[in-house]
Amino acid sequence: MLIMSKRWYEKGLRFECISCGRCCRGAPGYVWCSLKEIERISVFLGIPLNLFIEKYIRHVCKGWSLKEKPNGDCVFYDEKSAKCLIYEVRPIQCVTFPFWPSNLSSKDNWDSLARECPGINRGKLYTLEEIDEIAFNQARLYEL
Repeated sequence: MLIMSKRWYEKGLRFECISCGRCCRGAPGYVWCSLKEIERISVFLGIPLNLFIEKYIRHVCKGWSLKEKPNGDCVFYDEKSAKCLIYEVRPIQCVTFPFWPSNLSSKDNWDSLARECPGINRGKLYTLEEIDEIAFNQARLYEL
């Protein structure tokens, strides 16, 4: 039996996406994508894979990332609707936000993120088990 150490969020955490788009726009960064995710998005958009990669993907030393608009927004963030244009097939990095290991590593990290994301600490209470499933296990679903 695996014995897990006590985690600061063992009583759960609240999160409710309010579609503010703050996690999709602003400061530059990376939205990492696997080849399977890239293929899935290109099929969803009806764009041949090679053209999709040329238009929407950049190769960075570590792997593949979605391109950004000049202002730092994700290339798939629609400013008019404040929605993600590929929401149904968005990369696992987006699906699992804010339950990333880096955000869960300490209460200070979580609280710092809460100052940027108004959906943190409100809405649905996620249990420890749900958080662990999202943060550490969900990536496996896209490998099938």
